[in-house]
Amino acid sequence: MINTNTNKRITLFNIDIDQLTMKETVERIGQWLLSDEIHNHYVVTPNVDHIVNLHSNVQFKQAYSGASLVVADGWPVVLTSKLLGRPLPEVVSGSDLVPALFDYFQHEKSRPLKVFLLGAMPGVAEKAANNIHDNWSQVQVVGLFSPDFGFEKSEQASLHICQLVSEAKADVVIFGVGAPKQELWSKQYAKQLNTKVILCVGATIDFLAGEKARAPMWVRKIGMEWLHRLMTEPKRLAKRYFVDAFIFPVLVFREWKEKF
Repeated sequence: MINTNTNKRITLFNIDIDQLTMKETVERIGQWLLSDEIHNHYVVTPNVDHIVNLHSNVQFKQAYSGASLVVADGWPVVLTSKLLGRPLPEVVSGSDLVPALFDYFQHEKSRPLKVFLLGAMPGVAEKAANNIHDNWSQVQVVGLFSPDFGFEKSEQASLHICQLVSEAKADVVIFGVGAPKQELWSKQYAKQLNTKVILCVGATIDFLAGEKARAPMWVRKIGMEWLHRLMTEPKRLAKRYFVDAFIFPVLVFREWKEKF
């Protein structure tokens, strides 16, 4: 186990990012989950799109500042950190973090991990829950909910979600409604969920359900999963990737200029 009191962080793109490997990240979250205390931690995973949005969205940046753990999701972020002499050890993507956490509890055997799936389209979380139970006997899906579009703008809808999660007595919420919505909502409502950890992990529920296919492992290892996702979801991602491809290099140049 790692020492959770030790915080190894770098500052990159005006946010603090934890210098942790996947193994270290899982162990830290595992310690929170195995504790009897409820601290309402939430975890965020910055990728290129997050970095671009953080540049102009003050509320998004404030949500990031309230996160207990910030781990880099994407090779461009990790590569930039190495080029600027503030190296992050590796990519810790949300879609890999969740299965790795489930594996941790599969081997831990101390007690089952109780999970709430929050997000995805109606019916998707049910498929994800079935796949989780088939693959990880130590993980129990104790609740799931697909929020209506615009739920984050309604206090009544948000409090209803808080009630559902609290009544389920989940250890961890797998939260997948996309950024910056999931991070902003977590910042505002984390303390009302009565859960130990919220993982803001985008399309992970869809991946767990088999609704969206992950890139082959070799593609992920060479940092090209973004291209695989663009090819499988061009209508949804093309505009975002085009904007990110224009703005992100400018932000990298600014970081480089400040350093040198």
